[in-house]
Amino acid sequence: MGSYKNSAILLDRAKQVLAGGVSSEFRKYNHPHAIFYSHGKGSRIYDVDGNEYLDFTLSQGPLILGHSHPHVLKSVAEYSEEGQLYAGQHIREVELAEKLNALIPSAELMRFCLDGSEAVQTAFRVARAKTGRKKFLRFEGHYHGWLDNVAYGISAPNADALGDREQPNVFPWTAGLPDSSRDDFIVLPWNDLELVGRVLEKRHEEIAAIITEPIMCNNGCILPKEGFLSGLRELCNKYGVTLIFDEVITGFRVGLGGAQSYYGVTPDLSIFAKAMGSGYPISAIVGKREWMELVAAGKVIHAGTMNAGNPTVAAALATIEVLEQEMPYDRMHRLGRKLMQGLQRTAAEAAQDLSVQGLGPMFVTYFGVSQPLSDYRDTLGTNKAKLGRFVAGLHDAGVRVIGRGLWYISAAHTEAEINQAIEVASRVLHDMNSA
Repeated sequence: MGSYKNSAILLDRAKQVLAGGVSSEFRKYNHPHAIFYSHGKGSRIYDVDGNEYLDFTLSQGPLILGHSHPHVLKSVAEYSEEGQLYAGQHIREVELAEKLNALIPSAELMRFCLDGSEAVQTAFRVARAKTGRKKFLRFEGHYHGWLDNVAYGISAPNADALGDREQPNVFPWTAGLPDSSRDDFIVLPWNDLELVGRVLEKRHEEIAAIITEPIMCNNGCILPKEGFLSGLRELCNKYGVTLIFDEVITGFRVGLGGAQSYYGVTPDLSIFAKAMGSGYPISAIVGKREWMELVAAGKVIHAGTMNAGNPTVAAALATIEVLEQEMPYDRMHRLGRKLMQGLQRTAAEAAQDLSVQGLGPMFVTYFGVSQPLSDYRDTLGTNKAKLGRFVAGLHDAGVRVIGRGLWYISAAHTEAEINQAIEVASRVLHDMNSA
């Protein structure tokens, strides 16, 4: 890999006008610093120093078709020529809604937003209005956006600091949170259905909703235990609690119907974003009619000047059209499994304690813990410093991975590129022995 000189110069310039030199906090943590990119095509991305990367970040997940897919770009350009934003309705947003209605089990009615954080808060508002209750129950390590009432429980110094499982200690993720935001929620460890049942039995009259990533993608790429999601469904039915699936990552990534279709469990409300729009800013809150009628009737207000603009809707429709025509999911699952197995094999050959887990279209690599991760507390025992060296080594060798060890597979990745990634990882793992 060449130098990062031009990126360093631009970063210094950016810091004069952008706070920290970036427009999202996570971009600071690239290697060796925030990197400036010039263009992307398919499974490849290029920086301003001319470095080429085989990309498994896919812009934190949205680029399900890879970079600069021609059908998406053409559709956006053509529809944008007719107008950008009308402050009124247009036909393609109806077509997109009809498409989601046909594909997603919970999508009887919906509204479009700009990002997942906004859609999550809309879901909470609907759940509170529907149930007359105030709190939501969420899980340690699950990320539901960066706004105040979900900016807890996604960081901790170590597993011991979290304390008792039924009444865990909760750490704020950021300064500047109002004290009142702590009163909105209850946090529990994930994948413990018995614990959720005990808490609901005692406190269900306070709880409007349970929100969960159906696969814990943001920390550990942890799959739900057998019966966990269906058990949440049953508990919500029993106690009159709204079940919300945050499918910002899993939506259109594990299959056309999201994780709810993959696992056969239908929530009351769901959030879709990221892969739905191939990198354009669009999200959706979708739900059963009984819940979403509160929005339809204007009892729950949802608004937004920029919602369902022409370019974003065109991008989403074009993305789904390609996914329906090409149906790349079997291939993405297969290539992902091949890469997972190859990484595990090369780690054993290099005598490195690397572990791999996930579903295929997305998975995680970690060091220092031999058993599979089952909740956020398990992730706090992994060797993050060693993971950092691994990810940095991959980056310097032209393979780009999200810093927390998360890998995404796109429809653009090829068998040869999977083999390339395995070969690069093998070299990096062996080099780590001599570092």
